[in-house]
Amino acid sequence: MILGITPARGGSKGIPGKNIKQINGKPLITWTIEAAKKSKYLNKYVVSTEDNEIAGIANEYGAEVLKRPLELATDEASTLSVLQHTVSEIPCDIVVLLQATSPIRRGGLIDECIREFMDNEYDSLATGFVCKYIEYGKNNLRRQDIEGFFCDDGSIYVIKADLIKSGECFGGKIGRKVVSRCENIEIDDEFDFWLAEQTFRRGF
Repeated sequence: MILGITPARGGSKGIPGKNIKQINGKPLITWTIEAAKKSKYLNKYVVSTEDNEIAGIANEYGAEVLKRPLELATDEASTLSVLQHTVSEIPCDIVVLLQATSPIRRGGLIDECIREFMDNEYDSLATGFVCKYIEYGKNNLRRQDIEGFFCDDGSIYVIKADLIKSGECFGGKIGRKVVSRCENIEIDDEFDFWLAEQTFRRGF
């Protein structure tokens, strides 16, 4: 079984109420819920939260809610620990992590990632971009001559459930899916909100 999950706790300090803050006319989390519901490969999809308001909005938009223990809703709790709780509650073979803070995904992207994961027999796969940032003073190469490295963007992760159960996220065979810069937007602060709003308004 392929399980989609969106972790969404209520205690964000950087932007209070971030997961349900309005963006382009809807609560932030609903963009991810709607994308998940369009997937042809997800057999089940849940929102993991301890917050009643987030749960209510998730239900309103048609998502099933998995109640998260309070100890997994703190600043210190890791995403891996939330995924481990989820797979302990819902048996599955593959986990597709869809973070609410990445609201911009083109139609069909979730299924593209799942298909590439299965076709290539990866242990895990992530969306992202080729990063060419290098600390100032460390080199004098032209940007086009910098090879760069793949950096995950926080949007979509496809992971074998057995890996998660064993306390891992990556495995030995990793898939890297480069997506458009618009889809790399990950909301951590008010500027990211503004940037995502502008992207939506331009008709993405």
